[in-house]
Amino acid sequence: MDILLALATAALILAGSVFVFAATLGLNRFPDLYSRMHAASKAGTVGSALMLIAVGVHAADLAILARSFAGFFFFVLTAPVSAHLLAKAAHESGYPLSDLSVRDELKHPAAEK
Repeated sequence: MDILLALATAALILAGSVFVFAATLGLNRFPDLYSRMHAASKAGTVGSALMLIAVGVHAADLAILARSFAGFFFFVLTAPVSAHLLAKAAHESGYPLSDLSVRDELKHPAAEK
């Protein structure tokens, strides 16, 4: 049973590390604030949440596992919403999109004319 817990913990940590690594690549390589926030909020959230679950599994205690799942759900529900609100605030304050961006869906129709 200890081997199964160790393998599950290792698999969760490895999967979380892959997502966190993808988020850091996105933060370094994407051209503007909006695409960087997308990478950080999606991949970073999943990676961090998987590592939090790994901590709960590794502890082998039901109370700690329940707390790690509560933290997981809180993190998954709040991090993308906060990133969206920060990106919307940056857009409303006039932070420009990259030249590589295809369209601006938040642009007001009156501003297009």
